[in-house]
Amino acid sequence: MKLIIFAFIALLTLTNCAEKNRTFSTSEIAILPKPISLDLNKASFAFKADQTIFSNLDEQQIAAQDLQNYINKTASFNLNIDKNNNSSIVFEKKEGLNAQSYELSVTPKKITIYANDVAGYFYGVQTVKQLMAIETSKDTRHTKYLVPSVTIKDGPRFKWRAFMLDEARYFHGEVFVKQMLDQMALLKMNTFHWHLIDDAGWRIEIKKYPLLTKVGAFRADSEIGTWKSGKTSGQPHGGFYTQEQIKDIVAYAKARNINIVPEFEMPGHSSAAIAAYTWLGTAGIAIDVPVKFGRLYDNYDVTKPEVITFMKDVLTEIFELFPSEVIHIGGDEVGYEVWEKSSSVQKYMKENNIPTPADLQINFTNKISHYIEENGRRMMGWNEILGKNIHTDFAEKQADKEAETVLSKNVIVHFWKGDLGLLTDAAKKGYGIVNSLHSSAYLDYNYKSIPLEKAYAFDPIPEGLDAQYHENIYGLGCQMWSEWTPTNADVERQAFPRIAAYAEVGWTSLENKNYNSFKIALKKMQKHWDNLGINYFKDAE
Repeated sequence: MKLIIFAFIALLTLTNCAEKNRTFSTSEIAILPKPISLDLNKASFAFKADQTIFSNLDEQQIAAQDLQNYINKTASFNLNIDKNNNSSIVFEKKEGLNAQSYELSVTPKKITIYANDVAGYFYGVQTVKQLMAIETSKDTRHTKYLVPSVTIKDGPRFKWRAFMLDEARYFHGEVFVKQMLDQMALLKMNTFHWHLIDDAGWRIEIKKYPLLTKVGAFRADSEIGTWKSGKTSGQPHGGFYTQEQIKDIVAYAKARNINIVPEFEMPGHSSAAIAAYTWLGTAGIAIDVPVKFGRLYDNYDVTKPEVITFMKDVLTEIFELFPSEVIHIGGDEVGYEVWEKSSSVQKYMKENNIPTPADLQINFTNKISHYIEENGRRMMGWNEILGKNIHTDFAEKQADKEAETVLSKNVIVHFWKGDLGLLTDAAKKGYGIVNSLHSSAYLDYNYKSIPLEKAYAFDPIPEGLDAQYHENIYGLGCQMWSEWTPTNADVERQAFPRIAAYAEVGWTSLENKNYNSFKIALKKMQKHWDNLGINYFKDAE
């Protein structure tokens, strides 16, 4: 009898201990980006050493492993993934949930993440990470890993939520890229736009053309300060990723539900390639990798069959490295003067009834688009590829005629400059659009030009766009151009905290957004960045 009483008391004690996990207040809950709905309940769940994670579907494995790795790194114990449905942490399929959506149920005894695809499960885990509070008793020194009891329903507003890193200007390296991918994943961003090729550097190994990195990845000096400053660093700069490093980073991104979209600039911004192989250019002049940044006008000679072969060869190796459905080809700021002065280019245009350089660019772009499509992919490019002159503010392009040639229809237009009329015209023609309007979404702009609140207020669907075209807007990209950010700390200062604002822009519905609540949630995220040593801009308002 005494044993029974003792057992009962022990059981009661354990139950009471479980109930001691405290109840959180609303002010303690901070999730970025803000979910669709959140109901806060009493008590909380505590991660413990004797628990397991239940995951029995292939589509759940990335999320389960991510949670396991996080707990194993964070806590003083390890959790195992199990096939036992009696586990304390459960991934459960729920038919009918939209793509990338999830539901989260946390009780004192159990965490359940419901979803219908890989992304949904993963995003549920990111929310659990942000909810978890680590508390150590002053008396016992015992540490608890608590998750508030909540019920959450959540899903993204847009399917495309991108951060772009420009490494053509400055090479930042594998460790830094992985750090950025980690923070993107936590913020539920799903696209890493990797700008690896430009005038100032070629950063990706192409085995068929070794000079692209042997020559094109290195320059003797770098312009500093600002455009046409006349000042240089006095230091050489260079670096590139081997194909093995690329494969490793792609796998790292996949494990964080991030797709990497590589950008191969063409037909302009091609100086690094032309420095490596003079025959690629139109002018036929040997050049060095430029020291100055800006618009440097020699272009690929797109009338030469051997240049088209080069493009296809490079793209073939890119296809092998990047599983992304989308391949970005740039296409921006192409100076036409070198084509206009080339007798062979002019002859080609006359023979093929190509009336203007803008038409020549689209003629070429369509060839590349068709090749990309033949390989099961889809082309993306900056909105100059439509053939509209969006650069009347550039003296050298004021007189450029607009193209009559129609751009291939399966192309994604990356909108960065222009007005509502241009964007509406692209939508009317059926193009998918990613909005990265420079005046609202360029991270290289200073905080006076784009303060935190302006970044948060950006809407990828511009005011005045007819509702029938809203579905053409895939989402947004925030662009980290790196001409004036040579160090990793410089990039961090420009990107953080605004990247969190853009993450919420891409995820949270307009009616659910609130700048004041965003700033409260941001404070918690900033503590996380402090722990990582991220050099975020601390005076952002």
